[in-house]
Amino acid sequence: MHFQYYLIFLASFGLCVLLCGAEFPYLKQSVKADGSLSFLVVGDWGRKGLYNQSDVAFQMGEIGEKLDIDYVISTGDNFYDDGLKGVNDPAFVDSFTNIYTAPSLQKKWYNVLGNHDYRGDVEAQLSPLLREKDERWFCLRSYVLDAEIVEFFFIDTTPFVNDYFTHPKDHTYDWKGVLPRDKYLKDLLKDLDLALSRSTAKWKMVIGHHTIKSAGHHGIIKELAEQLTPILQEHNVDFYINGHDHCLERIGSIDSNLEFLTSGGGSKAWRGDVKWWNPEELKFYYDGQGFVSVALNQLEAEFVYYDVFGNVLHKFKVSKDSYLASQ
Repeated sequence: MHFQYYLIFLASFGLCVLLCGAEFPYLKQSVKADGSLSFLVVGDWGRKGLYNQSDVAFQMGEIGEKLDIDYVISTGDNFYDDGLKGVNDPAFVDSFTNIYTAPSLQKKWYNVLGNHDYRGDVEAQLSPLLREKDERWFCLRSYVLDAEIVEFFFIDTTPFVNDYFTHPKDHTYDWKGVLPRDKYLKDLLKDLDLALSRSTAKWKMVIGHHTIKSAGHHGIIKELAEQLTPILQEHNVDFYINGHDHCLERIGSIDSNLEFLTSGGGSKAWRGDVKWWNPEELKFYYDGQGFVSVALNQLEAEFVYYDVFGNVLHKFKVSKDSYLASQ
């Protein structure tokens, strides 16, 4: 990892960054004056406005203004079908800059990579040159965002999935920076475990593209369920938030407080593509386009799911003291 490169890149954001050895880069994000935060979560969106991407973006702008959001989180698959061809690929402007134009969305966008992003030039999405094209853009493979009352652990999940290596079909994946894979994954898991063990934040949220639990098309990604879930549970992570399945979803856990939230409705949705899931865990499922808003403080977090028309589909609150959810 080239730390000088990251220092130059991150300093241009005006953010405080700590880099220690080979560990995850740390970013600092301020809270509002009253100690609260609000943000939007959207995934699987980059289609040059098609498949209702522009409509979802409009509603994000409306809700973003009402909530006075501090930033946006993207759960990956930022550019379809095959990522970016390079830093000058017009898809960046056509699918991002020219779509999310609302004043409320002119905030930092914290992104992770999805499997479709890996089908293009991964380094392009990580490049500081994109920052020159649109100052909102921020993407690294894995990193930590420290927002005082909450820490977000952004994780590069695509290299975990065996099929992309053993059965790529007619797709070509950009594995530069990932190989040798075993070492990459071992280091990632070690660094995640270390970062979580050090966290003193009131809330802990892990952001990745791929599903761990889902009643949607991709269901359980076995590699993540086996390797990530024990770490999340050991360190009392509150939420794992993902995209990948083109739906909106909330799944709880019978054996812990960990919840799995899917926000992958940024553009193309998969109507009717839903599998049975234990009703004790499945709290909400919607097979259409939309996004999620989050508002939280030291004591409480509120999640609201919206459809492409801005209608509220589902909402719930979690109290940090009692961890009782009302819905």
